[in-house]
Amino acid sequence: MRILHVIPSLAARDGGPAKVAVEMCREIVRRGAEAEIYTTNVDGRGVLDVPPGKPVTLGGVRVTYFPVDLSNYYKISRPLAAALKVAIPRYDVVHIHSLYQFPSTVAAYYCRRYGVPYIVRPHGTLDPFLFRRHRARKWLYEVAFERRTLRHAAAVQFTSEEESILAATHGLRLRPAVAPLGIDLDDSPRSFVRGALGERWPETIGKRVLLYLGRLNFKKGLNLLAQAFGQIACEWSDVHLLIAGPDSDGYAAKVQLWLREQGVLDRTTFTGMVEGEAKAAVLAESMMFVLPSYTENFGIAVVEAMAAGLPVIISNRVNIWREIAAVRAGLVVNTDAGEVADAIGTLLMAPERADEMGRNGRGLAREHFSWKSAGARLMDLYAGVISTKASGRRATARRDQVVAVPLDGGTRR
Repeated sequence: MRILHVIPSLAARDGGPAKVAVEMCREIVRRGAEAEIYTTNVDGRGVLDVPPGKPVTLGGVRVTYFPVDLSNYYKISRPLAAALKVAIPRYDVVHIHSLYQFPSTVAAYYCRRYGVPYIVRPHGTLDPFLFRRHRARKWLYEVAFERRTLRHAAAVQFTSEEESILAATHGLRLRPAVAPLGIDLDDSPRSFVRGALGERWPETIGKRVLLYLGRLNFKKGLNLLAQAFGQIACEWSDVHLLIAGPDSDGYAAKVQLWLREQGVLDRTTFTGMVEGEAKAAVLAESMMFVLPSYTENFGIAVVEAMAAGLPVIISNRVNIWREIAAVRAGLVVNTDAGEVADAIGTLLMAPERADEMGRNGRGLAREHFSWKSAGARLMDLYAGVISTKASGRRATARRDQVVAVPLDGGTRR
């Protein structure tokens, strides 16, 4: 089984999608398949320091970066298009990440041209919150390209049942398949030096740390977090907010302004991107994880926090909220600053309950959101796509009329 992944960017600033694409490929290679990634060298408004057009190894995965020659936003790359034209016929399945981007569109085009089945993972772009943004521009793109991309995809991979349900409200023609993501539990902090967090950020010493981990981005509900922390800080003198993650297009300045308006900027630490030991420290020594997102198709950072034993406070727009609520691994709130503050206060007042939620979350992450379980679902998805294509070929040879059956048994329209 040979799988080609196509993703617009693997820059660390792009957060979970880039990380997941590499881990996804690494997992399917572990399971005996062949996998590699084609992407661009875009890194925000700049470019990554990588050799263009030459395969390199990233996290044990073969990756080829191609230069963008027009529009870093849409990531238009003629070298990538030329490479996909040659490469796609050699693969059994092409896994396309994201929509409304040149690499995704051109990959789908060549898959249709050469009869190679493809899977689309929309990265949350079909969530109503994001689907409505820039609607006129997206509508034009859909009419020109994306409706065809979705209609002819062998499957559209949703990473939670909730994401699939939300996407169905748009009336798009597609074949939905739910296959959750995972994390590599070997990368989760197992042991650490007590006090490592304080050594890096002394202002956290002796404090109960509230952790936000992820990109600083408009959809993450950081305005709600700032308001909630302002309320909490008035009641609790020993709390400190840790905001860990890369800035997205200068959004950190907005977050700092909101915190200053609440009078709590001096009780907040911005760490920037954290990896390795620094990431282990913030996960191991924080008291709780908070993510009041307006939309989140999965939430890799949420799963990482649970794997580290942290209770989580999330909005009901984080699409794995039902799974978390079912095992009582955290508190689920509306996108409301008052509710976020109440949830934080609840866990501050009941540390035993917070510890219990942390244990529940660790079990949930291990049983349902590790690559051991998620990888099996992914391989089943690939096998189903390949089998459906093979069945179609045999039927064509017999000149029988065949109706393709989606992987979940029905096509949403």
